[in-house]
Amino acid sequence: MDLMHHSSTFLLPTIPLHHGPSLTYALVVLNQTLPRFAPLLWKHAQLRLCADGGANRVFDEMPLLFPEEDASDVRRRYKPDVIKGDMDSIRKEVLDFYRSLGTEIIDKSHDQDTTDLHKCITYIRDFAPDVNKSSQLCILVAGALGGRYDHEMGNLNVLYCFSALRIVLLSDDSLIYLLPRTHHHEIHIQTSVEGPHCGLIPIGVPSRSSTTTGLRWNLNNTEMRFGGLISSSNIVVGEKVTVQSDTDLLWTISIKKL
Repeated sequence: MDLMHHSSTFLLPTIPLHHGPSLTYALVVLNQTLPRFAPLLWKHAQLRLCADGGANRVFDEMPLLFPEEDASDVRRRYKPDVIKGDMDSIRKEVLDFYRSLGTEIIDKSHDQDTTDLHKCITYIRDFAPDVNKSSQLCILVAGALGGRYDHEMGNLNVLYCFSALRIVLLSDDSLIYLLPRTHHHEIHIQTSVEGPHCGLIPIGVPSRSSTTTGLRWNLNNTEMRFGGLISSSNIVVGEKVTVQSDTDLLWTISIKKL
């Protein structure tokens, strides 16, 4: 079974060379409060999308992260490449502003069977071939956690719908991504920006056998299921965690407030 490497170097001001896999980043902004490190994610990304009302957040909140700069200058600097969704949340003046700057607008109001995040991930997968050609594409999703619980669960579902893609759900406090059962996993902990609190969660089906290293309470061919044991409130004890499991697991780790 192949080894899959993971690292949250996108939370660092500069991504170190030769530090884990060489990744190409895309960013999706959802309609939740922008994390304080949103400009950093924007800088690392080669493609930036807003999911419907996520454009309101960029328009309203990105200038607040640069209080000494002119708001109009900030808004022009942080112009999304694409706005896609069912367009039930974006304000008209925001839509008109970004359209005037050349942002691509994709109205999918006829599709009520998928979330706006799902629509944006589909765009990245199908309509951005120059980005998607990289086998090391990583999609960062800002504002994916918190807010309405049904939205949050919908975002988790997207991880399973696109399990072949690297997708990281982010909030100010934590991040989540999927560890597919098709690989063994090596997670390189960026101790300056994340941890120590973490968890491994089976959703959908139980795990009959999961094994880890690098945690305070390691799993050893351990069964995990809802209604029984799940590895919540665990702690990383070093700079590397390894995970292997017979089912897909969600990895989550806290993000430090620096």
